[in-house]
Amino acid sequence: MDDYDVDVILQQALDRLTVLADVNSALAGTTEVLEGLRRVARIVARSLGDWCAVDLLSDQSRIERIRVTRTDTGPQPQEELAFLSGPPESAAGPLARVLRGAGPLLLGGTDLTADARDSWDAGQGHLIAGAGSAIVAPMRARREVLGALTVSRSGDHPPFTEQDLPLIDDLAHRVGLAVDNARLHHETQRIAERLQRSLLPELPHAGHLKMAARYAPSHATAEVGGDWYDSFVLPTGHTTLIIGDVTGHDLRAAVTMSQLRNMLRGIASDRQEPPDKILHRLDVAQHSLYPTVTATCIYAIVRGPEGGPWEFDYAAAGHPPPLLVTSEGDTRYLTGGHSHLLGADTSLSRTSATEFLPAQSTLLLYTDGLIERPGESVDHGLTRLRQHAAALARETPDTFCDELLTGLAADSTDDVALLALRLPPAAHPPRTA
Repeated sequence: MDDYDVDVILQQALDRLTVLADVNSALAGTTEVLEGLRRVARIVARSLGDWCAVDLLSDQSRIERIRVTRTDTGPQPQEELAFLSGPPESAAGPLARVLRGAGPLLLGGTDLTADARDSWDAGQGHLIAGAGSAIVAPMRARREVLGALTVSRSGDHPPFTEQDLPLIDDLAHRVGLAVDNARLHHETQRIAERLQRSLLPELPHAGHLKMAARYAPSHATAEVGGDWYDSFVLPTGHTTLIIGDVTGHDLRAAVTMSQLRNMLRGIASDRQEPPDKILHRLDVAQHSLYPTVTATCIYAIVRGPEGGPWEFDYAAAGHPPPLLVTSEGDTRYLTGGHSHLLGADTSLSRTSATEFLPAQSTLLLYTDGLIERPGESVDHGLTRLRQHAAALARETPDTFCDELLTGLAADSTDDVALLALRLPPAAHPPRTA
């Protein structure tokens, strides 16, 4: 072996390592399965062959196919997304065999001719008909075949050989692991969201007061969190509004959230006291039962007859201020009654505040995931919330919450809880003769 042969072998090894690194980066850059497969197909078609297809088996025995064809003149490879049924029992072609667990398979010559004995095989065979060579490798994870990776070469490119099988097989295995991890992430996220929602209450029927609440999990984590909302009618007939956030993103935070919520319900129902006194009692109980936990919270009471006027008595323990939106779209934050967070120091005093609520106005309580963004000041988030809320002033409470989540929480790295209250029209004074 001369120096030229050594240089060729080293260059081939370097090229293969580069492809593996590029594929790893593409898969690590997203948890969305189809987007990751698109990236892989583009890399493989550009680096290893003229044509690449990634076939992903779904739970409904359906195949989602991403196919990329390299073009020598175009700025980008040609990409297609197709859906087809899984192979029937009669199918015995290369792709059907690989999806059942065979492979990787090196195809050449007559192997690339469409098999007309089965219509499904014939349809798949036409995709690689005319290629000089191809490799079909299974995408496996946990001893289960999740799909197949197919790469073909034609024209002046050298055909695949047995030496290429380990590389394609390794790539298919990495893709299979990434698909499995993404599916596990989404399943864990779905279970976490269901658990979180099961811990949140149904809103009461408060007569003339219209309410809506929403909870949106973080898109950056599959864990449960400590965000919560609550509302119930006191023995006096007045309606409470509560929002809170226990520090942490784990099962303990979610469980603690549920227990704090229930303690607050019991204290508020038993003690007819101003909001600052209720939060102080909750803080004392929290220090006794959960001495290492910190949390933010707003406890408020809405008072008033159906036709108004309405009072809003509230106290905030380290929580972002409520936002008041009039029916004309004027907005302002209610910054009174603010004190330290729960779990800091029970010897510190707390205060309450009272606001008069205009008829047909909307009061919004929310957690910090709605306004906070990494690298951005909270003031920017508060301004952004005011602008969005002003444009939604006359929407129903349900639409109000949904549009805020769509506009502000789509890229949030934290959980978000919202509670919106809509006041009824004011009572008209009786007409005089």
